[in-house]
Amino acid sequence: MATDAKMSDTYEKGEPGFGEGNILKPDEAIDIEARRDSTMVHGRKMSRIGPPPKIGSLPDTSGSDDEYGKLVAMEANDAIKYRTCSWQKTAALLFSEYICLAIMSFPYSYSVLGLVPGIILTVVQAAFVLYTSLVVWEFCLRHPETRDVCDIGQMLFWNSRWAWYFTAVMFILNNTFIQGLHVLTISRYLNTMSGHTVCTVGFAAIGAVVSWICSMPRTFSALSKLAAFSAFFTFVSVILAAAFAGAEGKHGTAGYNPDPNHVNALGVKQGGEPLVLAVPMAGTTFVSGMNAFLNISYTFIGQITLPSFIAEMKNPYDFRKALWLVTICEIILFSLVGGIVYGYTGTQYNTAPAFGSLGNDIYKKISFSFMIPTLIFLGVLYASVSARFVFFRLFDGTRHKSSHTVVGWVSWAAILGATWVLAFIIAEVIPFFADLLSLMSSLFDSFFGWIFWGVAYMRMRYADLGPGFWRKRGIRGWIGFLMNIFIIVVGFYFLGVGTYASVDSIVLDYENGNVRGVFTCADNSV
Repeated sequence: MATDAKMSDTYEKGEPGFGEGNILKPDEAIDIEARRDSTMVHGRKMSRIGPPPKIGSLPDTSGSDDEYGKLVAMEANDAIKYRTCSWQKTAALLFSEYICLAIMSFPYSYSVLGLVPGIILTVVQAAFVLYTSLVVWEFCLRHPETRDVCDIGQMLFWNSRWAWYFTAVMFILNNTFIQGLHVLTISRYLNTMSGHTVCTVGFAAIGAVVSWICSMPRTFSALSKLAAFSAFFTFVSVILAAAFAGAEGKHGTAGYNPDPNHVNALGVKQGGEPLVLAVPMAGTTFVSGMNAFLNISYTFIGQITLPSFIAEMKNPYDFRKALWLVTICEIILFSLVGGIVYGYTGTQYNTAPAFGSLGNDIYKKISFSFMIPTLIFLGVLYASVSARFVFFRLFDGTRHKSSHTVVGWVSWAAILGATWVLAFIIAEVIPFFADLLSLMSSLFDSFFGWIFWGVAYMRMRYADLGPGFWRKRGIRGWIGFLMNIFIIVVGFYFLGVGTYASVDSIVLDYENGNVRGVFTCADNSV
């Protein structure tokens, strides 16, 4: 609610469009101030935490009877309409983001953490991601003009410019790292299928070019069909991998040797019957355990894209339908695939991704081949999110944003091209899969999976109820307050301890000779 001074100032100056001759009556001034502090979306009033970020050039829709409806109406005559996604199409985008290659790192994580702690952490991580994703959704409903997580970052930290720039840098780095991970994996797939007939750098370049071409659609609605296709084939891929692991049996695992004292070609002791442990093996280090957990976390944490998805929905209230559907499927699929493949490959013979654990070369190639759509599409999805961030700010308010112009399309292609060049460089400079997942999780998921949304909860509840809001909601308020303090603390733990564990693991891998050089032709097949 406005202060008396603010209301008096508004009353004296008047405001265009209200009252006769732009002179406000006192009750009208009060109403204007109240409407500035709240949002109306589809007839529901929700408190805002502050004005739109000025640096993002967002439209000021305060005072509209239906702010989201006004934004949709602004695009009614555009050739390219962005707010057209149904909840089913959004679910397809979410499935393509979460039902991905990283699922095949779960057997490795379970082999380090033990089956019981691994599954428990899978369910717990899913529950926290669901909760924080609902916080993201609520925040976007209160601020329907937000287009991506960078706008949210600025609003969360009191509309300061440094927060917008900091979030933007982290946002682009996160997305580009994910693109790089997929360029790396495409090169591994091509090497696996071809028997290393081409230099690995060449395969990585092919992956980057193909992904760039597939990134061209400008709306998420257009990408949703490709997303559904990608998620379906990924599901088939991981189910086949689990089925093939069962068909081979424990003795068919890649690298299996009945001698428990066997030393493999890398000088590592690897032999005996596959060990399937309910709890971590004695001697498991903190670094290896933390990296295994970060692999699980990376697969679940994807809140960085959610504001971009919600911004293009026909009805953002339907987002939670897509979210609940995807979360339930995730828990079932991740736990089953991780547990089954680990059950047959054991602790000694596990690889990340787990396709490398299959002893039968035909099985490996068949199951890995069904992963092709997601190897390409998930990188495409993150490239599209990054390109939107840049493109919308370059051409906001111009016809190039919403019309089929040469300038618009050439700029879109150039922005995408720049992201894929960076992704190619990352793939060649950081050529390892499991450790790259862990590093990304600790550096970026700490903010976009935890810290941001704990802060968002605090800011929204403060806007609703003022100081001491946790006391005004009874036990529910205290639980929410303490839970979100915990979420923020976990985020900083990820950032500090997680980054240390990831970097230490990378250093150890280099010292042990487990990592190939940068920009090398060396074979990286699974």
